[in-house]
Amino acid sequence: MIEVNLLPGGKKRTPRGRRKRAIGPRRRKISADRWMLGAGVIIIIALGYVLYQYLQTGGRIESLTLEIEQAARDSTQLAEVIGQIENLRARRDSIAQKVALLQEIDGDRYVWAHMMDEVARALPDYTWLTGLLQISEEGALGFEITGKSGNNLALTRFMENLEASPFIRNVTLITTQQILETGEDGADRMVNDFTLQGLYEVPPPEILETVPLFGSRLP
Repeated sequence: MIEVNLLPGGKKRTPRGRRKRAIGPRRRKISADRWMLGAGVIIIIALGYVLYQYLQTGGRIESLTLEIEQAARDSTQLAEVIGQIENLRARRDSIAQKVALLQEIDGDRYVWAHMMDEVARALPDYTWLTGLLQISEEGALGFEITGKSGNNLALTRFMENLEASPFIRNVTLITTQQILETGEDGADRMVNDFTLQGLYEVPPPEILETVPLFGSRLP
């Protein structure tokens, strides 16, 4: 059916139903385009983030690989240094054992020198010795002294002096008797002929003055 607008300047009215149908499809199109654009932006951002993480991970892997290689080289060098230190320690222990053995031998070598020195220190006036012998008593190093004294007081003092020595212990009077002794002037005198026995004693370390075999101590 044909409609004619008889009013001058009048405009043809469009039915409401048609107007809604003409506008409706445009709104749906614009909304769909926005969703597509947003989804594209998100995808681009996600791809950029993944690419960034990939590049970062690759750099970290390369850095860790270099650190592992350096650690392996350092470990090899450290193993060599440890081996050298162990060799030096073994040599030090061997030298220390030899030095200890030498000191032990050296200490025993001068036992009799100490003994004779202590006996000479202990000898009082009017007393002289005729013999000094080494004897063994229950595994200990012992000695026997024979001599003569002008009187009993001198003999007693000699025994006390021997006991006071840090190198001597267990001094015992074995025999004593008076005998007639002719002096250098030809006069006869009564003297005490005696026999003493004693044991060697290792003195405390704090009273000894020792000198090391080497100028510097071992580390």
